[in-house]
Amino acid sequence: MTGVEHEIRDQVSYLTLNRPETLNALTPALRDRLVDHLTEASADPSVRAVVLTGTGRGFCAGADLRSGADSPSPRIPGDVARTLRTGAQRLIAAVLDCEKPVIAAVNGTAAGLGAHLALACDLVLAAESARFIEVFVRRGLVPDAGGAYLLPRLTGLQRAKELMFFGDALSAPEAERLGLVNRVLPEGELAKTARDWATRLATGPTRALALTKHLLNASLDSDRPAAFAAEAWAQEINLTTQDAGEGLRAFAQRRGPEFLGR
Repeated sequence: MTGVEHEIRDQVSYLTLNRPETLNALTPALRDRLVDHLTEASADPSVRAVVLTGTGRGFCAGADLRSGADSPSPRIPGDVARTLRTGAQRLIAAVLDCEKPVIAAVNGTAAGLGAHLALACDLVLAAESARFIEVFVRRGLVPDAGGAYLLPRLTGLQRAKELMFFGDALSAPEAERLGLVNRVLPEGELAKTARDWATRLATGPTRALALTKHLLNASLDSDRPAAFAAEAWAQEINLTTQDAGEGLRAFAQRRGPEFLGR
């Protein structure tokens, strides 16, 4: 039992966290399975989008601290930093670096690592009951899993400090207002909307979307000359794809394009 259900349907990889009794808290083994699935989806040409969600009342309550595997008390200096690099940070990087669009369908509480897992996704849908919690301060911990990198880029510095300093629960509508969430949906519409968005992405120009994702993710860490150079090279690379040729032909022929993801 890995705690994650995996299904590929209609060119979409569906990843569902399935430890409802723990609000889908991540054990090291479950975290590593997610990394593996995201890495496989990135490399698999038959997969053109990814949906990540949870079962029960939680999306993901963060790391499963009760397991003791990710204890904040180091036995040897360097152990904690190494654990973070190869664990939580590797998971967030797998989402950010996935060459396919990743949609988070946040069905409930997203706390700590779980909140950052959702925020690392390219698009975030949230049920009305969803909550986002920067829970670290409540445990006397420093935020990890890339939170101090992700959050200021989404909300601005002052809002990020407020969320991380106080650790208050943020409702789905509040998260939408701050720009953390694309849409807030009634419970019964979350899965359908995630499926509709993923299907739309899976019929899009997959390589162009991958390059667009890369440009956008890198933009906040680039100066203008570097961003313009990256844009020019991305366009150069993309124009060699079959989908770019199809898109241009479809435009000239005044018809809808049929993208193959290649």
